[in-house]
Amino acid sequence: MHTAAYFALLGGLFLSLFLSALAIVSAFRTGEPSTGWLEKGQAGLLLLLCIASTVLVWALYSNAFSFAYVADYTDSFLPWYYAVTAFWAGQDGSFLFWALAMAACGLIFSRKAAYRNLSQATKASFWLFFFAVQAFFLLMLTTVSNPFIQLAPPPSDGQGLNPLLQHPGMIFHPPVLFLGYAGFAIPACLALAAGLQRDAGWLKAARNWVLASWTFLTAGIILGAWWSYMELGWGGYWVWDPVENASLIPWLTASGLLHTSMLGRRFQTLGRSNIFLAVLTLALCFVGTFLTRSGVLDSLHAFGETEVGRPLLLLILCTVGLAAMIAFSASSWLDRRLAGFTSRQGLIVLLTWVLIALSAIILGGTLYPVLSKLWSQNPIGLDQGFYNRVCLPLFTLCVLLLSVCPWLPWQGRIKHPGRLAAVGATLALCLLLLWSLGLSRALPLLAIGSTGALCMAVLLLLFSEASLRRDRSRLAAWGVHLGLGLVVLGVAVSGPYKVTREAVLDQGESLKLDEYTLTYDSFHRYSRPGLEAYQARLTVREGDKPIGTLKPERRMYRNFKQPFAEASVLPGLGDEIYATLLGFSQEKVIRLQAQIHPMVNWIWIGGVAMTCCGLLGLRPRGRPQRS
Repeated sequence: MHTAAYFALLGGLFLSLFLSALAIVSAFRTGEPSTGWLEKGQAGLLLLLCIASTVLVWALYSNAFSFAYVADYTDSFLPWYYAVTAFWAGQDGSFLFWALAMAACGLIFSRKAAYRNLSQATKASFWLFFFAVQAFFLLMLTTVSNPFIQLAPPPSDGQGLNPLLQHPGMIFHPPVLFLGYAGFAIPACLALAAGLQRDAGWLKAARNWVLASWTFLTAGIILGAWWSYMELGWGGYWVWDPVENASLIPWLTASGLLHTSMLGRRFQTLGRSNIFLAVLTLALCFVGTFLTRSGVLDSLHAFGETEVGRPLLLLILCTVGLAAMIAFSASSWLDRRLAGFTSRQGLIVLLTWVLIALSAIILGGTLYPVLSKLWSQNPIGLDQGFYNRVCLPLFTLCVLLLSVCPWLPWQGRIKHPGRLAAVGATLALCLLLLWSLGLSRALPLLAIGSTGALCMAVLLLLFSEASLRRDRSRLAAWGVHLGLGLVVLGVAVSGPYKVTREAVLDQGESLKLDEYTLTYDSFHRYSRPGLEAYQARLTVREGDKPIGTLKPERRMYRNFKQPFAEASVLPGLGDEIYATLLGFSQEKVIRLQAQIHPMVNWIWIGGVAMTCCGLLGLRPRGRPQRS
């Protein structure tokens, strides 16, 4: 099985290289090129990757510890559903899943009407770049990142999966994130092909792929934040960890691409910018992989120093260089003059620049420990305070721009100045109301007020424009914007106004947490294969009224010496009560950390709204693509 799976990958490598060479001949020969064999070759490549992936899934499910990858990430006590999801727990499996997802995306795209409407030359050029990217991943999988290394003799048991990964978030977060990464290969390769062939139709062909990939990436980021919040036990959903930043950086440029590509489709402008942004987004997905696999940065859940760092860095540099060369050496097709910054066109361009600035700031801050080695022997890292001070105001500015944008004309005079005034009045009223309630911090005040203004803008649009209610794409776009406002609202309130207390409690004692009282009732121990857990039970009262029970745990896992906390929450749309068991004694005296996270669930609600509306905005086959 090891040999068969490895030769499936090796066959895929040779096939992708051969097809890439065939695509070069097809793209640049005289006459109308044929792409039939390239499309059939993509189906064959996907089949080979499915064979390799099936072998790895079977090995994980059946505890085949003769596979080094299985021995590294599973053991005989691991539930089958976590054993299977160990497919993407390590570097080698992650690369294989990424390659599989990208191959599936390529085959699906080749069956779509948007692909069939492209010129043959553009199709051939697309396959040239797409096969080259797939060949890189297959080269990694057959050399420095081989998931099918055999152990002889095989160990009697494996090392087990990191307890932090034994969570439902592990089932969904990594594959959804990788689907987003892989999906961006389609618009990036299309952009490069269009730049070579001067094909103005690539934006329409790429529209659904940009939106779908952005949606998957959004869902992956939200799932990752929720996973961190629930599993790590410290009550945080974002700590500006390098791996967290790695997914946010391409999300920001992809968000910019969504807006600039709309201008390109509607007004035939920003041709060079759209090409560069599409490829830059894919390159930043590679950057995220580089940050987590190269060992250049310390991270909570990075994979440590490996041999893939230099090849990934070379791929990033080549991708960015190729994008710059093709985009900026292209002629001015699709580069009509834009309206000024007082128009909706100008405001969208300004919004895009803010998003790109955010991406650059976060990338620079993440790489700062490496850059600081140029002038200091001791690497200097940037803490959360830096990102919060610099990035959160820019995110708030994005929400403000989205509130103003619908009332500006594409060109000409401001339309509906009364509605724009209503949005401004909503912002002012929110600020005054919050100030009167005692909220005096400037940034949370502005963020909450901006969310109120955005909500008012969306409601005015819904009730005043019947055409919007009939246009699913526009309706979905404003639903995404509203979801973003809810996320900003949750972040603006839950972070600055979090309440935290710690206490040592004996049974029967209570902890006061603002208007809530947590009473320690009992202590229990339970076990299951590979796990021993200790659970404290606390009754939560608001005043004299019981509102629920918290059950925080301390867990010990086989093969892992340190204990792990399992947080417990009482959810709510207002306050969420969050408890972590920090320690306990033989006499069942516990050390407890309790927190109030006001409005934190609006982050998940907003994230779900963004994801659902993003999928709703996908245009079905054959529908006219106006914008």
